[in-house]
Amino acid sequence: MGIRRTLLSGAAVAALVLSSLLAPAAANATTQAGDGPGHGGGPAETMLVSGLQGASGSTIGPDGALYVTEGAIGQVTRIDPRTGATSPLVTGLPPAIIGIGGAIDVAFIGRTAYVLVTMVGDDVPGATTNDTVGIYRVDGPDSFTVVADIGAWSIENPPPADFDIFIARGVQFAMQPSRGGFLVTDGHHNRVLKVSLSGEISQLIQFGNIVPTGLTSRGSVVYMAEAGPVPHVASTGKVVSFGRWNPRPRDVASGYSLLVDVEYGPCGLYALSQGDSPGTVPEGSPALPDSGELLRVDRTGTFSVVADGLDLPTSVDFRGDTAYVVTLGGEVVKITGLAKHHRGGGCGGTGHHGR
Repeated sequence: MGIRRTLLSGAAVAALVLSSLLAPAAANATTQAGDGPGHGGGPAETMLVSGLQGASGSTIGPDGALYVTEGAIGQVTRIDPRTGATSPLVTGLPPAIIGIGGAIDVAFIGRTAYVLVTMVGDDVPGATTNDTVGIYRVDGPDSFTVVADIGAWSIENPPPADFDIFIARGVQFAMQPSRGGFLVTDGHHNRVLKVSLSGEISQLIQFGNIVPTGLTSRGSVVYMAEAGPVPHVASTGKVVSFGRWNPRPRDVASGYSLLVDVEYGPCGLYALSQGDSPGTVPEGSPALPDSGELLRVDRTGTFSVVADGLDLPTSVDFRGDTAYVVTLGGEVVKITGLAKHHRGGGCGGTGHHGR
């Protein structure tokens, strides 16, 4: 999944809220990615969908369709990956109170969908309701059940006292299916939680001010993106890994600012950067427009650019040789021909394929 920064402790979360308010519309054209327009030979970008409201997290469902959260209207939307046709999977979820929040991520266990809902409690500035922050199971097109109250647990189990916390329920960002439940990142409390389907919650790992964002896993190894604190610099945008049962983080790759997602794709591990910092600006300022990048994680601990010029992306998912990038402006960009990024075709042997 991806980022905006509204109330995340000291980093990219504030950029998320203002980003969602300031994000310009992207062009509805087909361009070459990777080496930049006009260079040819790289992946091609096309606009699959536009007009989503508060789009954030996404996943490929068991039917092969793309599912995207629309936090502004409390909905998860199914998108046909070929035609871009949309239909609601579930409606009526708690909507966002401010520019970030509501339904922020979606994942499947088997054929059952679960939705991560955040920033809908009465600790959010301007709140007039007090909805449950946590994981919701989708039971039907307009019905759901809360399976884990992460907000209540976070109030009872705050992060270290020296943290500057002003949203007691936290700002959860992404969830990843994990045996018997989910792993959930909290970019405000700077930690990863373990959540079971029976509603049991525990802390897997506590970080300093690194702003954890997107998650993926392979076997027992978890990969996590870090947006990094303000000011956003390339060295603090990282992908790290740790074990489910031995959560000692290890740097996998760094070198791009505001990383918001990490996923496995056709050529190994990929990361998503929201874009470049505009320089010395107030906390909460978004990345520069059209500076987001889809990156491939190399074995050397660096990244190679697969597609650039993305306008404030938030999450990425893969289906075959194609990436689907969700942006803050409510668009889904389809990037095809990913293997063509590598000279001579094919994935080559330099990508990070896990252990």
